[in-house]
Amino acid sequence: MLVIFDVDGTLVDSRAVLYAAHRATFAAHGLPLPPERELISLVGLSLLPTFERLVGAERAPEMVDTYKSLFSRALADPDIQENLFDGVADFMPRLGTRTDVLLGIASGKSRRGIDRVTTKHGWQHLFATIQTADDHPSKPHPSMILAAMDETGTPPSETWFVGDTTFDVEMALAAGAMPIAVGWGYHPVEDLRAAGATLVLERIDELEALLASERRSATARSA
Repeated sequence: MLVIFDVDGTLVDSRAVLYAAHRATFAAHGLPLPPERELISLVGLSLLPTFERLVGAERAPEMVDTYKSLFSRALADPDIQENLFDGVADFMPRLGTRTDVLLGIASGKSRRGIDRVTTKHGWQHLFATIQTADDHPSKPHPSMILAAMDETGTPPSETWFVGDTTFDVEMALAAGAMPIAVGWGYHPVEDLRAAGATLVLERIDELEALLASERRSATARSA
């Protein structure tokens, strides 16, 4: 079984740092800042399509360059926190000890950003596959999940994707993986269900019960 995770909004609450980086970027270009709700609704997309939606295709590339240069300042601000969601710090290492599960990441972050997160939380060796915006089209294109399945030799029928946005759900469905949504992220639960999420988690550790159920079903099928 391969369980692939989104990062921002699913494992890490990046709302404050992302909003701060956007605020600084729009200020640098003398543009009004869009409402926070609009900005957060686009988390999960890669930077270029995000800014194309916010300011149009013509201005998007320069906004991306500015955002990248200012993001590290937001991260360095001691008043801005980027914490794990409740239960994640204990759950991920525990899940990583299971021999019947491979873990993966598919994120709109850069590989540098993912390396920062995994190093900060001691997750460097948890993931069998890591796919990022550096090498793939933006979500909801299925490229990241397809690459993760290919890299680990896992079929779609044995692949789950856990994310917090409709982009995540659509990406999983396009790849043939099971879309599992989380209810604590950046898109409303009703939107996740409407997009086709198989289920919506209320707590991260609910995945353990799902995995146990899947293992029993697999045993029954092979009997």
